[in-house]
Amino acid sequence: MRTRIARETWGTGRVLRDRNAGLYLLGVVVSGFGTSAMWLVSGVWVKSLTGSDSLAALTVFALWAPLLAGPALGALADRLPRRLVLVAGSLVTAALLPLLLLVDSAERVWLLFVVLLVYGTCGVLQDAAEAALVPRVVGAGLLGDFNGLRLTASEGMKLLAPLAGAALFARFGGAPVALLDAVTFVLAAGVFAVLRIPGDDRPERAGGAGETGGAGETGHGSGGFAGVLEGARRLWASPALRPLVAAGAAVMFLAGLNGASVYAVADDVLGRPPAWVGVLYAVQGAGSVLSGLVAGALLRRMPVAVFTAAGAALFAVGVGARALPYDAAGLAGSTLIGFGLPCVLIAVLTAVQREVPESSLGRAAATANTLVYVPNALALAFGAGLMALVDVRAVLATVTVAGGAVALLLVAGLRPRPDGA
Repeated sequence: MRTRIARETWGTGRVLRDRNAGLYLLGVVVSGFGTSAMWLVSGVWVKSLTGSDSLAALTVFALWAPLLAGPALGALADRLPRRLVLVAGSLVTAALLPLLLLVDSAERVWLLFVVLLVYGTCGVLQDAAEAALVPRVVGAGLLGDFNGLRLTASEGMKLLAPLAGAALFARFGGAPVALLDAVTFVLAAGVFAVLRIPGDDRPERAGGAGETGGAGETGHGSGGFAGVLEGARRLWASPALRPLVAAGAAVMFLAGLNGASVYAVADDVLGRPPAWVGVLYAVQGAGSVLSGLVAGALLRRMPVAVFTAAGAALFAVGVGARALPYDAAGLAGSTLIGFGLPCVLIAVLTAVQREVPESSLGRAAATANTLVYVPNALALAFGAGLMALVDVRAVLATVTVAGGAVALLLVAGLRPRPDGA
């Protein structure tokens, strides 16, 4: 028993000692630093040139919009060598970013939006390829650890890079930030290029005979519109994945409402200035970093649905704590939110990687990302309007109850059903 527990505890160390996994995480850290810096600076850049808050907000939408095409981009990723997608996507992004040196007036802001759209498209395509490649690189037993560490790396960069990007923009403008981001993508492409992929990473040869989806379906899925929908079909047909993806979408919708309320929490609940939001986000980010570090070990000790339900419950409790007029409660609530949300996201991705055959994994993962993350963006927009009409405490209470209900439904679904039910 002691040996088994020690083996589980060392999962994170095994991932870090693995050459391929370590290299990939290095690529995530390097490119993630540039992406996080660019994410903040893009809005500030547009605001400084145009004076428009609406156009500044649209920079985030430009980065998110390609997610709506996730199923199609995932189908494309399933038809190309996965390492080639990672390398080429990084190089294309790096080649486009220097075009932002031309953005020096309000009349040229459109160029920034074009670059951001392509930037986001490459990101969705790379995420799909990564999701399909990682199970072969790190092995099924370490998927939870790898996905947790990947999220930790990403969240860690979100804590550091925006501050560096803002300081660089304030001193030199947007051009140096764009060039820095381009350099990080070139470095990431180099890291991805030296990955050692076991076997042939061309999808049509990766699946094998046991991964065909049925009569008349090849190992890499059918083409055309049917191929695009293959990811959704895989998710819907799986009794294990269907409730997890639905729960992920529900929790992320609630997270969008919670995100839209954060300024009202600082002002109306805690009586703090808007800058206090930065403190709440920093604490939430720290919770996310911790969550990613322990996710792999926890996923080995409990069923994935229980792990997801626990994440949803922690998120719900954290949102409820934000309704209390105490700084300590607000900080504790942010920590719980930061810990709970990644549990849900890591669980969904890991379950998809375990359940879906490699030949269809890119489009299934991309479709799952679309279903899970798009509700978050919609809820942010809906919540922004809701804050003007409803007291923030009522919104927080509703989100708390709904989040708890999601957790209970997941746990209830684990109960064995009578024969014939």
